[in-house]
Amino acid sequence: MHDDGPRPGGPDTDSGSPHEDTVATRCAVRREQLGLTREDVARRAGMSVPYLSQLETFGGDFDPAAVIRLAAALDMPYDELVGGPREAAPGQQPAGASPLLAHLTEDECWQRLGTHGIGRIGLASGPAPVILPVNFLVDGRTIIYRTETGDSAAAGDGEQLVFEADHIDEHLSRGWSVLINGTAEHITDPGTVESLATRPGAEPWAGGKRNLWIRVRPGQVTGRTIHTR
Repeated sequence: MHDDGPRPGGPDTDSGSPHEDTVATRCAVRREQLGLTREDVARRAGMSVPYLSQLETFGGDFDPAAVIRLAAALDMPYDELVGGPREAAPGQQPAGASPLLAHLTEDECWQRLGTHGIGRIGLASGPAPVILPVNFLVDGRTIIYRTETGDSAAAGDGEQLVFEADHIDEHLSRGWSVLINGTAEHITDPGTVESLATRPGAEPWAGGKRNLWIRVRPGQVTGRTIHTR
Protein backbone atom coordinates (compact mmCIF):
# COMPACT_ATOMS: atom_id res chain seq x y z
CA MET A 1 0.00 0.00 0.00
CA HIS A 2 1.33 3.44 -0.91
CA ASP A 3 1.98 5.62 2.16
CA ASP A 4 0.12 8.88 1.55
CA GLY A 5 0.45 10.72 4.82
CA PRO A 6 -0.96 14.19 5.40
CA ARG A 7 1.00 17.04 3.82
CA PRO A 8 1.45 20.49 5.34
CA GLY A 9 -1.34 22.96 4.67
CA GLY A 10 -3.92 20.43 3.40
CA PRO A 11 -7.55 20.91 4.48
CA ASP A 12 -9.36 18.01 6.12
CA THR A 13 -12.81 18.80 4.70
CA ASP A 14 -14.38 19.70 1.38
CA SER A 15 -13.79 23.31 0.39
CA GLY A 16 -15.52 25.79 -1.90
CA SER A 17 -19.14 26.55 -2.54
CA PRO A 18 -21.42 23.49 -3.01
CA HIS A 19 -22.52 25.09 -6.28
CA GLU A 20 -19.00 25.09 -7.76
CA ASP A 21 -18.04 22.23 -10.04
CA THR A 22 -14.73 21.19 -8.50
CA VAL A 23 -12.95 17.91 -7.85
CA ALA A 24 -14.07 18.17 -4.23
CA THR A 25 -17.74 18.54 -5.13
CA ARG A 26 -17.53 15.77 -7.74
CA CYS A 27 -16.04 13.49 -5.10
CA ALA A 28 -18.72 14.43 -2.57
CA VAL A 29 -21.54 13.85 -5.05
CA ARG A 30 -20.07 10.54 -6.18
CA ARG A 31 -19.59 9.37 -2.57
CA GLU A 32 -23.25 10.12 -1.90
CA GLN A 33 -24.31 8.23 -5.03
CA LEU A 34 -22.32 5.19 -3.95
CA GLY A 35 -23.33 5.46 -0.29
CA LEU A 36 -19.69 5.71 0.83
CA THR A 37 -18.06 7.76 3.56
CA ARG A 38 -14.77 9.61 3.07
CA GLU A 39 -13.18 6.88 5.21
CA ASP A 40 -14.53 4.22 2.84
CA VAL A 41 -13.09 6.01 -0.20
CA ALA A 42 -9.74 6.57 1.47
CA ARG A 43 -9.52 2.89 2.35
CA ARG A 44 -10.42 1.88 -1.21
CA ALA A 45 -7.79 4.24 -2.62
CA GLY A 46 -5.10 3.20 -0.14
CA MET A 47 -4.56 6.65 1.37
CA SER A 48 -5.18 8.53 4.58
CA VAL A 49 -8.30 10.64 5.06
CA PRO A 50 -6.29 13.89 5.50
CA TYR A 51 -4.42 13.18 2.27
CA LEU A 52 -7.69 12.44 0.49
CA SER A 53 -9.06 15.80 1.65
CA GLN A 54 -5.98 17.57 0.30
CA LEU A 55 -6.04 15.59 -2.92
CA GLU A 56 -9.62 16.70 -3.59
CA THR A 57 -8.46 20.32 -3.65
CA PHE A 58 -5.50 19.59 -5.94
CA GLY A 59 -3.43 21.58 -3.44
CA GLY A 60 0.03 20.94 -2.02
CA ASP A 61 2.51 18.28 -3.11
CA PHE A 62 0.59 15.15 -4.07
CA ASP A 63 1.34 12.07 -6.11
CA PRO A 64 -0.51 12.35 -9.49
CA ALA A 65 -0.90 8.57 -9.48
CA ALA A 66 -3.07 8.99 -6.38
CA VAL A 67 -5.69 10.76 -8.50
CA ILE A 68 -5.93 7.64 -10.65
CA ARG A 69 -6.44 5.53 -7.52
CA LEU A 70 -9.08 7.98 -6.30
CA ALA A 71 -10.96 7.76 -9.61
CA ALA A 72 -10.87 3.95 -9.37
CA ALA A 73 -12.10 4.07 -5.78
CA LEU A 74 -15.04 6.23 -6.88
CA ASP A 75 -15.68 4.02 -9.92
CA MET A 76 -15.59 6.96 -12.32
CA PRO A 77 -13.41 7.87 -15.33
CA TYR A 78 -10.23 9.79 -14.53
CA ASP A 79 -11.08 12.54 -17.05
CA GLU A 80 -14.53 13.01 -15.51
CA LEU A 81 -13.09 13.29 -12.01
CA VAL A 82 -10.50 15.87 -13.06
CA GLY A 83 -12.44 17.89 -15.64
CA GLY A 84 -16.10 17.06 -15.16
CA PRO A 85 -18.45 15.18 -17.50
CA ARG A 86 -17.55 15.53 -21.16
CA GLU A 87 -21.23 15.94 -22.04
CA ALA A 88 -22.75 17.55 -19.00
CA ALA A 89 -26.51 17.79 -18.82
CA PRO A 90 -27.92 21.26 -19.48
CA GLY A 91 -28.52 23.52 -16.52
CA GLN A 92 -25.02 23.40 -15.02
CA GLN A 93 -24.68 27.18 -14.93
CA PRO A 94 -25.87 29.02 -11.79
CA ALA A 95 -29.34 30.54 -11.76
CA GLY A 96 -29.68 34.04 -13.20
CA ALA A 97 -30.25 37.11 -11.07
CA SER A 98 -33.92 37.99 -10.40
CA PRO A 99 -35.46 35.13 -12.40
CA LEU A 100 -39.03 35.52 -13.65
CA LEU A 101 -41.24 32.49 -14.29
CA ALA A 102 -44.25 33.12 -16.55
CA HIS A 103 -46.94 31.05 -18.27
CA LEU A 104 -47.11 30.92 -22.06
CA THR A 105 -50.35 31.28 -23.98
CA GLU A 106 -51.30 28.47 -26.35
CA ASP A 107 -50.26 30.61 -29.33
CA GLU A 108 -46.90 31.28 -27.69
CA CYS A 109 -46.44 27.55 -27.07
CA TRP A 110 -46.87 26.73 -30.77
CA GLN A 111 -44.57 29.60 -31.70
CA ARG A 112 -41.87 28.14 -29.45
CA LEU A 113 -42.27 24.68 -30.99
CA GLY A 114 -41.71 26.07 -34.48
CA THR A 115 -41.95 23.56 -37.33
CA HIS A 116 -39.81 20.67 -36.12
CA GLY A 117 -37.24 19.63 -33.53
CA ILE A 118 -36.47 17.13 -30.79
CA GLY A 119 -38.95 16.49 -27.99
CA ARG A 120 -40.04 13.75 -25.62
CA ILE A 121 -43.13 11.61 -25.41
CA GLY A 122 -44.43 10.05 -22.22
CA LEU A 123 -46.42 6.80 -22.28
CA ALA A 124 -48.00 4.85 -19.45
CA SER A 125 -49.33 1.84 -21.37
CA GLY A 126 -46.54 -0.59 -20.45
CA PRO A 127 -45.52 -2.15 -17.12
CA ALA A 128 -43.99 1.21 -16.16
CA PRO A 129 -44.24 4.76 -17.53
CA VAL A 130 -41.60 5.66 -20.11
CA ILE A 131 -40.27 8.96 -21.46
CA LEU A 132 -38.50 8.80 -24.82
CA PRO A 133 -36.84 11.36 -27.13
CA VAL A 134 -38.32 11.70 -30.60
CA ASN A 135 -37.90 13.83 -33.71
CA PHE A 136 -41.12 15.76 -34.19
CA LEU A 137 -42.91 17.84 -36.81
CA VAL A 138 -45.59 20.44 -36.19
CA ASP A 139 -48.50 19.92 -38.58
CA GLY A 140 -51.18 22.53 -38.07
CA ARG A 141 -51.71 22.38 -34.34
CA THR A 142 -50.74 18.75 -33.94
CA ILE A 143 -47.44 16.99 -33.27
CA ILE A 144 -46.15 14.26 -35.60
CA TYR A 145 -43.47 11.70 -34.83
CA ARG A 146 -42.47 8.42 -36.41
CA THR A 147 -41.34 5.13 -34.93
CA GLU A 148 -41.48 1.38 -35.58
CA THR A 149 -44.40 -0.91 -34.83
CA GLY A 150 -43.73 -2.62 -31.52
CA ASP A 151 -41.14 -0.05 -30.45
CA SER A 152 -41.32 1.51 -26.99
CA ALA A 153 -42.44 4.79 -28.57
CA ALA A 154 -45.26 3.15 -30.56
CA ALA A 155 -48.34 4.53 -28.82
CA GLY A 156 -51.53 2.69 -29.65
CA ASP A 157 -54.17 4.35 -31.80
CA GLY A 158 -56.34 6.35 -29.41
CA GLU A 159 -53.89 6.04 -26.51
CA GLN A 160 -53.42 8.94 -24.13
CA LEU A 161 -49.90 10.35 -24.03
CA VAL A 162 -47.92 13.50 -23.29
CA PHE A 163 -45.42 15.39 -25.40
CA GLU A 164 -42.82 17.82 -24.07
CA ALA A 165 -40.21 20.05 -25.70
CA ASP A 166 -37.98 22.71 -24.23
CA HIS A 167 -35.07 25.01 -24.88
CA ILE A 168 -32.36 26.17 -22.46
CA ASP A 169 -29.94 29.07 -22.90
CA GLU A 170 -27.07 28.22 -20.57
CA HIS A 171 -25.29 31.56 -20.82
CA LEU A 172 -28.36 33.71 -20.14
CA SER A 173 -29.93 31.29 -17.62
CA ARG A 174 -33.28 31.33 -19.37
CA GLY A 175 -35.48 28.95 -21.30
CA TRP A 176 -38.95 27.61 -21.97
CA SER A 177 -40.90 24.35 -21.92
CA VAL A 178 -44.12 23.26 -23.59
CA LEU A 179 -46.26 20.32 -22.43
CA ILE A 180 -49.05 18.77 -24.52
CA ASN A 181 -51.52 16.25 -23.14
CA GLY A 182 -53.20 14.49 -26.02
CA THR A 183 -54.26 11.40 -27.89
CA ALA A 184 -52.24 9.30 -30.35
CA GLU A 185 -53.63 8.80 -33.85
CA HIS A 186 -51.95 6.48 -36.35
CA ILE A 187 -51.49 8.07 -39.79
CA THR A 188 -52.29 5.51 -42.49
CA ASP A 189 -53.14 7.64 -45.52
CA PRO A 190 -50.26 7.14 -48.04
CA GLY A 191 -50.58 10.66 -49.43
CA THR A 192 -50.30 12.24 -45.98
CA VAL A 193 -47.29 10.07 -45.15
CA GLU A 194 -45.61 10.94 -48.43
CA SER A 195 -46.15 14.66 -47.83
CA LEU A 196 -44.85 14.51 -44.27
CA ALA A 197 -41.76 12.52 -45.32
CA THR A 198 -40.57 15.41 -47.48
CA ARG A 199 -40.71 17.92 -44.63
CA PRO A 200 -37.48 19.26 -43.01
CA GLY A 201 -36.81 17.32 -39.82
CA ALA A 202 -38.82 14.27 -40.89
CA GLU A 203 -35.75 12.01 -41.05
CA PRO A 204 -35.34 10.33 -37.62
CA TRP A 205 -31.94 10.70 -35.99
CA ALA A 206 -32.15 7.09 -34.82
CA GLY A 207 -32.22 5.84 -38.42
CA GLY A 208 -34.17 2.85 -39.65
CA LYS A 209 -37.40 2.77 -41.63
CA ARG A 210 -39.66 4.05 -38.84
CA ASN A 211 -42.77 3.41 -40.88
CA LEU A 212 -45.30 4.08 -38.11
CA TRP A 213 -46.34 7.74 -38.18
CA ILE A 214 -48.20 9.02 -35.12
CA ARG A 215 -50.10 12.26 -34.75
CA VAL A 216 -50.56 13.71 -31.27
CA ARG A 217 -53.91 15.47 -31.15
CA PRO A 218 -53.72 17.90 -28.25
CA GLY A 219 -56.27 18.06 -25.48
CA GLN A 220 -54.37 20.60 -23.37
CA VAL A 221 -51.37 22.75 -24.30
CA THR A 222 -49.43 24.52 -21.55
CA GLY A 223 -46.04 26.18 -21.35
CA ARG A 224 -43.78 28.19 -19.14
CA THR A 225 -40.81 30.45 -19.70
CA ILE A 226 -38.11 31.64 -17.36
CA HIS A 227 -35.99 34.75 -17.94
CA THR A 228 -34.18 37.39 -15.98
CA ARG A 229 -35.05 41.05 -15.45
